[in-house]
Amino acid sequence: MAKSSSFPHLILPKGNIKDGLYYALRDAILDGRLSSGIKLPSSRALAEMMSISRNSVLAAFDRLLDEGYLLTKSSSGTYVVETIPDHLIQIQQDVAHSKQSKPQPLNINPYLESLLPAWKKQSLPSQGEKMFHVGVGCLDIFPHQLWGKLLTHAWRKSYHQLGESHDPRGYLPLRQAICHYVRSTRGINCNEEQIIIVNGIQQAIHLAAYTLLKPQDQVCLDEPGYDSALNIFRSFGVDVHPVSSDDEGMRIPEIIQDYTKSKLIYTAPSHQFPLGGTLSLSRRFMLLDWAAQQQKWIFEDDYNSEFRYRTHPIQALQGLDQQQRVIYSGTFSKMMFPEFRLGFMVVPENLINAFSLAKYYTDTRSSHLEQVALTLFIQEGHYARHVRKVRKACYERQQALIEAIQNHLADILTVQPTDSGIHLVCWLKNNWTEQAFIKKCTEAGLFVQPLSRYCQHSTQKAAVLFGYAAHNPDEIKENIEKLANMLRQDDNANFAGE
Repeated sequence: MAKSSSFPHLILPKGNIKDGLYYALRDAILDGRLSSGIKLPSSRALAEMMSISRNSVLAAFDRLLDEGYLLTKSSSGTYVVETIPDHLIQIQQDVAHSKQSKPQPLNINPYLESLLPAWKKQSLPSQGEKMFHVGVGCLDIFPHQLWGKLLTHAWRKSYHQLGESHDPRGYLPLRQAICHYVRSTRGINCNEEQIIIVNGIQQAIHLAAYTLLKPQDQVCLDEPGYDSALNIFRSFGVDVHPVSSDDEGMRIPEIIQDYTKSKLIYTAPSHQFPLGGTLSLSRRFMLLDWAAQQQKWIFEDDYNSEFRYRTHPIQALQGLDQQQRVIYSGTFSKMMFPEFRLGFMVVPENLINAFSLAKYYTDTRSSHLEQVALTLFIQEGHYARHVRKVRKACYERQQALIEAIQNHLADILTVQPTDSGIHLVCWLKNNWTEQAFIKKCTEAGLFVQPLSRYCQHSTQKAAVLFGYAAHNPDEIKENIEKLANMLRQDDNANFAGE
């Protein structure tokens, strides 16, 4: 027999009547005013009680039925369900077992555990502390409205494909668009079968380590170099050898002579991170010849190739490779925005299956909707136009930063010349230490990075990195002047106290 009870007084919130009735009924069910198993008035009767249209009641009932709050019984009426849907996902905490337990041994991957102390100390910028943050592109000139329209178009185009089996290598039209683009702009020698869509270059490095390396294998990496690459390799138990650079880029002769057992060489030949050098053509051929003869793998990180302002880039290592020893990687996050986690790899043909398997068992595939939108962004010419716009803006911002440093901080910093990239390396003078200078920058709300962060061993010369792409020239000048004024005030205060 159905429960009976007086129907509670309902207050409809302002706005759409059918939505308001839905929320009023749901809240009454959740707080117990409409108890489990109670029979509701008919839609006609409730409409009369509430002085609203019957269609509004029917719409609210349908929504509550769909979500499992109500059920209908043939020739009987509409009832509140015995088990409220929300109760199925709410866990009653056992207070007796909620006390803090004693720390237990972690027993995690020992290679990863060794990285935890540095990770805990690593400082990340807060929402209000991102000025001069390294690695961030021109967020202010990204076509946000256009991208929103493309996402909507992508959804309409692809929602019916949800649930279908997709290639772990990524959306085929995107792989075809990327293939065409890198062949024409970077001289890459590939077909779409060799393209694998990844969630940024960090995942590309991870997949390379996962696929090609085992603990105690040896890898060569720039010194200073990309800290994420270093720690990804270390997390696999790989021995990483630091290789310094000179005017011709990474010292390839040093690798050939001293690190003959290295299985993989990680390099960013177009714009070495963080110093910004370019690997000379002669050393590129030297590295490729050695890798082919000794069966070594080369991981080419081309994270910054589109940020070149006056000189033409040298053809990518992959395009010069005749023996398919190079794994090439690129990213869109620098040109788009940091949260856009799509990049790509170009793998040798004989590694396609191995890398596809590694990608599948890492995360199955990258986000389908963003892949479709990016395909449209490239195919319709928006990406190429955006690249040209960003290059112009970045060059202006780079010059603004150089001029501001030379005008206000020349007694402290020497700017290292570069024709590419989205950050500047500045060498400290007059016995300034990285720690002391970074402390002053932090006090000024600036997220400047020390060069030592990217070194395996201590550096003899102190330097800092300023990211400039995300800030317009006026912001750059204003903040450099602010820092300079703060430093002068400190100097005057110290002088007065002597």
